[in-house]
Amino acid sequence: MTDRRERADWRSPLRLRRGPKWEAQPPTWREARPTLIADALKRAGARPSGNWFVVGASRDVTAGGRPRGRTVAGVEVVLWRTAAGALRAGPGACPHLGAPLRDGRVVCGTLVCHWHGLALDGGPFAGWEPFPVHDDGVLVWVRLDEVGGEEPLERPVVPARPAAGAVDAVCTAVGRCAPQDVVANRLDPWHGSWFHPYSFVDLRVVRVPRHEQDDAFAVEVSFRVAGRLVVPVRAEFTAPEPRTVVMRITEGEGATSVVETHATPLTASAAAEPRTAVIEAVVAASDRRGFALARAAAPMLRPLMRRAAGRLWRDDLAYAERRWALRSTGRFPG
Repeated sequence: MTDRRERADWRSPLRLRRGPKWEAQPPTWREARPTLIADALKRAGARPSGNWFVVGASRDVTAGGRPRGRTVAGVEVVLWRTAAGALRAGPGACPHLGAPLRDGRVVCGTLVCHWHGLALDGGPFAGWEPFPVHDDGVLVWVRLDEVGGEEPLERPVVPARPAAGAVDAVCTAVGRCAPQDVVANRLDPWHGSWFHPYSFVDLRVVRVPRHEQDDAFAVEVSFRVAGRLVVPVRAEFTAPEPRTVVMRITEGEGATSVVETHATPLTASAAAEPRTAVIEAVVAASDRRGFALARAAAPMLRPLMRRAAGRLWRDDLAYAERRWALRSTGRFPG
């Protein structure tokens, strides 16, 4: 038994692809029915978020570091950590004269405004009221009840992730579109081999959502490594809340790994030209013994992971922006 496990552990996941060229692959436009995508988007939008929004990577907000600022749905937010590492968040404007608190300094865990020295320890003070905040170990979330308008949840809807030992990286990109345009892009897996041939080939959607209790797209796809070398996997796409789509590898190399795509509005809902931040977390895992080397090299791997995600999102934001441009002028055919 041990010998068989060892042989499986060292078996290469690479395959030599013999499939058709880009222009000869089967078209997918008939399967990518606009009503199917729209229905999946509608179901995602009806799920509760508890008014939680992803604002960035956990490791970007450090104890002893400078405060971080983010605008969410037109609301300025500032985040920092106490000396003990606890996360704090609240309005990004100083309650005294409106200075940008993101430009202040954190001194012994207290945020000090750089205009007049007003100090905030994270509790209510001088009209400044904190926002509920959550650190899930990969991403930080802030709860904005006035923006969300839903029944608040104590914690955000955080997708299940691989067990301890995974390698994670977070990429952020910004586009001129609404969150729903980003989510719709992810709920259209059929575009993968056509729009991203440098990353995906031989993509086949093998199951589509049928109802609320079976609301996942299942795909078989090969990740391109170099030339004709690919790694085939099976993956599922689900939307656990209105602004999140999760791709989870269910079979093949890296099973249980996830790619979480979070769409955070930067502008208020009534903005004439909406802007949305795509905050994508890649959480990679493997049961191969050699993956320990990847964990050790995580600081060097993260920039490569972010670069790969960024390349995909340059294309996918063009898709999302085009979708918004057509919707906003009444020309969207879906």
